[in-house]
Parts: sequence; C-alpha cells; structure tokens
Amino acid sequence: MTQSLESLLQHPSLWRANGQPNTRRFAVPSGYSALDARLPGGGWPFPSLVELLIPEVGVGELNLLIPMLREMGQRTIALLNPPFIPYAPALEEHRLDPTRVVVTTPLARLETLWAMEQALRSGACAAVLGWVEQAGMQTLRRLKLAANEGNCIGVLFRSIRCRTQPSPAHLRAVLGMDGGELSIELIKVQSGRSATVRMAL
Repeated sequence: MTQSLESLLQHPSLWRANGQPNTRRFAVPSGYSALDARLPGGGWPFPSLVELLIPEVGVGELNLLIPMLREMGQRTIALLNPPFIPYAPALEEHRLDPTRVVVTTPLARLETLWAMEQALRSGACAAVLGWVEQAGMQTLRRLKLAANEGNCIGVLFRSIRCRTQPSPAHLRAVLGMDGGELSIELIKVQSGRSATVRMAL
C-alpha cells in the first residue's frame, strides 16, 4: 500500500462500511499556523473532546473552528443549543455545506449534554459542537469516551468561569480578544504544553 493511500485510509473524516471507526488519534489542521505550532501533531486532536472557555459569545470562537470543520469532508456537523441560529449563506461563504449542518432548537442543559453524547457516539458526525454552562466530571468523561467511540471531535463551549474546574478533556483553551486579535490560552494540552497564542482571524 502506498503512503498516500495509507494516509487517505486513515483520514479522520473517513467512515468505513463495516461501521468500525478509526480510533487512531490524529491532528486535524486548525488552519492557523501559529496555533498548529503549539498543538501536538500540528492541529486539533482527533478524535477528542475539546473545551473552549469563553468570556462571552462572539469572541471569534466559531471562526476559529471553521477551517477545521471544512476538513471534515461530507460527514455531518451538529450544533447543539447554539446561542444563535447559523445563517446558511454565511456557511456557504465559508465553504461549509449547510445541508450537512444539523442545528437543534434551544435545549436545557441536561438535554444538551445527552444529545451531545448520543451524537458523538453515533459515528454519523465528524464534529459535534455544544453550548452548556455546567458539566460534571462524570459527564465530561462520558463525552470524551463517546468522542473516541464515534471517531469524532466534540467541542464544548463553556463560560470562562469554569476555568478552575477539573476536566478530562483532551484539550482546554480560554479564548478572549486582545487588541483586536484572538487570544487562545491553552491551559490543558494532552501530550503537549500550555501556551498562549494570539492571532487575527
């Protein structure tokens, strides 16, 4: 088998007909060289659970993820309990196919966490993004396990107030704006080091 074919067969967006997910860990490029240089493997860990802690909605958290979401091929992207309904023309402008983006209506906290676990574990999604304030350690462990089982990346958006709470997530980052640039403070990087990256989106 040639190296290029092997790389294709191991790509995180590939779903195998036998239903067995590829559970080997990869890195999906973030689309930002400064960030990739700080992430083990040169990108977002995949499969994984990632926590992005934000001071408020709209600091650039979705723009940060768009290049990664484009790398997911044609598998479904689920947005659970988003603060705003995505605008289909804006998705197309970012070269994301709106027909593969599933969006829920507003959900309660427990509904969001339950739906996220099911979507992660299903194997039907490449990425599952969820917005919720509180999540206990046991719930976070279940989400991490579900992401591994479903060969998926789960991104949980939580308040910056959760920073001091322990988490089993593969990666945790605090986002904020600093002089017109997005500041990404990597406070937990499994198999890597903490760091702060500033960049324009």
